[in-house]
Parts: sequence; C-alpha cells; structure tokens
Amino acid sequence: MADFNEIIIDEFRSNNGHVSTAGFGDSLVVLHTIGAKSGAVRLNPLMAIPEGESWLVVGSAAGSPKDPAWVHNLRAHPAIDIETPGDGGIRTVAVDADEIPESEWDRQWQKFLDASDGFAKYTETAEGRRFPIFRLTPTAQ
Repeated sequence: MADFNEIIIDEFRSNNGHVSTAGFGDSLVVLHTIGAKSGAVRLNPLMAIPEGESWLVVGSAAGSPKDPAWVHNLRAHPAIDIETPGDGGIRTVAVDADEIPESEWDRQWQKFLDASDGFAKYTETAEGRRFPIFRLTPTAQ
C-alpha cells in the first residue's frame, strides 16, 4: 500500500492537487499524521469531503476489517497538518481532528456513499466494522 500511496502523493504534488489515478480528481488531501508509537510523520492520501471550512475523512482502509494505522495515529495525535488543493496550488493547513459522534455517523457516512460507489462495496468486506469518520478543522491562527 505504501507504494500506491507514494504514487498518489507524487501525482497530487505534481498536479496542484489533481489526481487522475483511480478517478480521485480534486477530492484528496494528504494527512501528515504522527505515529502513535514512533512519533514519526506519516503521509496518508485520503479522499476528503469539504464541509464548510473543514473536511471529512473516513478510515475505510478499502474495506479492511481493521482500522488503518492512520486512525490510531490521529486518535493519539489529533493536531496535524494536511495538504489540500487551493488557490491554484497546494496549501498546507494546520488542523485539529475530531472523531464525529455516533449521533452524526449515519448522516456523515451518507456523504461518502454519495461521493463514491466504492464506499458501499467496502462495507461488504469490512466484517461489520463501522468506519471511523473524522472532521478536520483548521486551527485558529
């Protein structure tokens, strides 16, 4: 998976945030998470859904029955940077990540289902795992 992520990140950075691979288009952000154990910076390209000044991201791991490592890292270190398309290029934004409450989950999950058919397929292979959804909100400067 790391090689695929590297390809996506390279394409993202080379094309001002636009990624043709897998039809991502302009919907990606790159999370700069901090390893929960290692403290090392990890880069994770993810589809993001804009929500006002914030973004929603989901820990689907392409339908794996286990949460992706970045979810554990984000829970341990929720203050991160993201790279996002904007202003004719890529900008880096400091954000705070908050896992959405259970009361919002159905409504927010529907946004991902509406955005891509792939998410519905992921639920079939996830062995009942409920995918964590995070809101990434820019920090007050």
